[in-house]
Amino acid sequence: MDLYGYFRSSAAYRVRIALNLKQVDYRQIPVNLVQGEHRADSFKAVNAQGLVPALALNDGIILTQSTAILEWLEERFPMPSLYPADPIARAQTRALCNIVACDIHPINNLRVLQYLQQTLKIDDVQKMDWYRHWVAEGFTAIEPLLSNGPYAMGDNISMADVYILPQVFNALRFDQDMTPFPKIMACYNACHLLEAFVEAAPANQPDAR
Repeated sequence: MDLYGYFRSSAAYRVRIALNLKQVDYRQIPVNLVQGEHRADSFKAVNAQGLVPALALNDGIILTQSTAILEWLEERFPMPSLYPADPIARAQTRALCNIVACDIHPINNLRVLQYLQQTLKIDDVQKMDWYRHWVAEGFTAIEPLLSNGPYAMGDNISMADVYILPQVFNALRFDQDMTPFPKIMACYNACHLLEAFVEAAPANQPDAR
């Protein structure tokens, strides 16, 4: 499989983690978002939306949107499962994933921040106020929903960890105050002890620069 991504894209980061957890072999094809490579015709031929990640399967089929890719991975490679066996716990796991994927990430990704600055002409301070406000809103919702650890849903890694960890990485990169979120940070630190998460980290990607 070929994974088209960018080392600091949190959506691509999620997919790398899941691929590693499920021990699926894949090759990375870097797409530099800062340099605009995602807008090139060559990449639009891969994903017409011009977004990463995109996962090209061995039969030539290309999957897009990280949530869809992650669900496909869970169905195609069911072990180890990234969802609890209990239906209620599975729904709670999906709720945590959706807070990240639907409420935090879409309004704080690179193209939104670029639009705020380049089109709406807000300055750097205002941009960071925007970013940190929405991260804090989302993390405030997530914090009381987490278990007492070590991971988001308790003793076992779940899809919630796959979503939360990249979002925390980005928050720390933008100097988000994480003091109000001790459970989130405990989950983040516990995940960082696992090889699958370490190998997926942005600093360890071939295009990290």
